[in-house]
Amino acid sequence: MPATADQNKNRPDAVSFMEAFIYWLKLGFISFGGPAGQISMMHQELVERRRWISEQRFLHALNYTMVLPGPEAQQLATYIGWLMHGTWGGIMAGALFVLPSFFILVALTWIYLIYSEVPAIAGILYGIKPAVTAIVLFAAYRIGSRALKNNLLRAISVAAFIAIFVFNLPFPYIVLMAGLIGYIGSHYMPDKFRSGNHHAKSKDTYGPALIDDDTPIPEHARFQWSRFIAFAVIGLLIWGSVMVMLAMQYGWSGVLTQMGWFFTKAAFMTFGGAYAVLPYVYQGGVEHYMWLNAVQMIDGLALGETTPGPLIMIVAFVGFVGGWSKAVFGPEMLFLAGAAGSGIATLFTFLPSFLFILLGGPFVEATRHDIKFTAPLTGITAAVVGVIVNLAVFFAYHVLWPNGFDAAFEWFSALIGIAAYIALFKYKAGIVTVIILCAVVGLSYTLLLGHF
Repeated sequence: MPATADQNKNRPDAVSFMEAFIYWLKLGFISFGGPAGQISMMHQELVERRRWISEQRFLHALNYTMVLPGPEAQQLATYIGWLMHGTWGGIMAGALFVLPSFFILVALTWIYLIYSEVPAIAGILYGIKPAVTAIVLFAAYRIGSRALKNNLLRAISVAAFIAIFVFNLPFPYIVLMAGLIGYIGSHYMPDKFRSGNHHAKSKDTYGPALIDDDTPIPEHARFQWSRFIAFAVIGLLIWGSVMVMLAMQYGWSGVLTQMGWFFTKAAFMTFGGAYAVLPYVYQGGVEHYMWLNAVQMIDGLALGETTPGPLIMIVAFVGFVGGWSKAVFGPEMLFLAGAAGSGIATLFTFLPSFLFILLGGPFVEATRHDIKFTAPLTGITAAVVGVIVNLAVFFAYHVLWPNGFDAAFEWFSALIGIAAYIALFKYKAGIVTVIILCAVVGLSYTLLLGHF
């Protein structure tokens, strides 16, 4: 929206820590729509309306978070909170982006495990599952349309699909190989791997911001070796102390200990967002550790799509179901076991995200006009498209042939999925809207025809 003359003349007043706290808490409860929707929501509120940060600074921070493994919207919130109010501001913004979703998911997962066999609940899930399949397929299209700009990147995407679909190659290997191809390609074919994330400066579009294009770097955002080492040591101590306590209490092979180790690795594999890491979480949670089954994994993604916060919060669902199904505290304390698994999964997934911002932020602020590390991401993003298509195929199989190819084809699920994809692709419907409508259709189908 164009700025008024009054906006152009007046810079916003300084923002108190409490005012920022209220905003980040509110965002944690309303941040639906996945990373694209969440980033758009922050841009509209922080850049356009409140003018806490200029568009150039906002996009520069976004470029950095796009390079990192982890949920970019949550990391962007952490970065802006850190830039505005230092270390505690970043921790506050990042934590509040996650905590509402965590508590909501814990409650919903408990309800799901207790009541999922009730016909009404089963009917709602029947409608949601094909919608989730359509959403994942649409995510592949949306990312691919932006990322696959030439035939080389398209070839990487196809190769990644074949690697995971045909050869069942672990997701981390695919990420590493794609990143290596991007790094090598940046030296020999730089035009093929040039990032499309550079944005033109939009000076005076919304009026002066509190943190404007020319605002000096605040003292807490300047690089200091002492601060860098302190954050690295504190982060390692938090991670190491929890892992040691889990290993001492339950042994290295214990369920909670293995959850801590597994989700630590997952945190470094989330290049390209939550959809990209879901195959890795599936391979570990379903196939290797057997914390949950394939149908529960799809149900968890459905719950994740309908709650606020980053979609990678599905790890809280996986952790809860794993702790519950393995009864780590005995059969009398299943909820406590689930909550513990959920908490461990969340802690180890998001701890690296905070460290990436607190450790790397000063470097990014010092090089606001010279980002040189996007070529490996370009290769990884291309591979991620193929991996997401594989995920859509996996979901489609379990939704349309829930009892295997020898059993009946779920034609009504197929119709729901096709309608959901058309709504997303042609009519630009919101994800939450599509899920709600599909849930209503599934529930109606159940109640009217007695499907279950």
